[in-house]
Amino acid sequence: MTETKIVATPGSQDVALTRIFDAPRELVYRVYTDPELLPDWWGPDQYTTTVDRMDVRDGGSWRFIQRGADGTEHAFHGVYHTADGERIVQTFEYEGAPGHVMLETTVFADIGGGRTKVTNTSVFQSPAERDATLATGMTDGAVRS
Repeated sequence: MTETKIVATPGSQDVALTRIFDAPRELVYRVYTDPELLPDWWGPDQYTTTVDRMDVRDGGSWRFIQRGADGTEHAFHGVYHTADGERIVQTFEYEGAPGHVMLETTVFADIGGGRTKVTNTSVFQSPAERDATLATGMTDGAVRS
């Protein structure tokens, strides 16, 4: 796996994260969509992730809960708009800040040699909202190895 590349162009309302995995696309997609595997990698290391619901299909919903060692909880939820083996399009909302919904598109590209390029683009409601979310440490969980 390569280092995560993060692009947040000043004044834009999106953040793009790209990473290359030394694994075939089907396996990487499965790790993103299997409720048994997702808690092993989703979010910052200092939290434990529990999948409350994960119905990966067009129109299905998801909800994950992260718990810190001190008992703090953070929950996130959304709706899948597309989940077709090559990309996932979903909404993402942190329950601690209701109404601040972003649209995420994750593309799984086979780049040959059993490797997969994953590009996740999160589109926020405004550049200010994107910047405020980045300031909270949003990318900490994304760069987890």
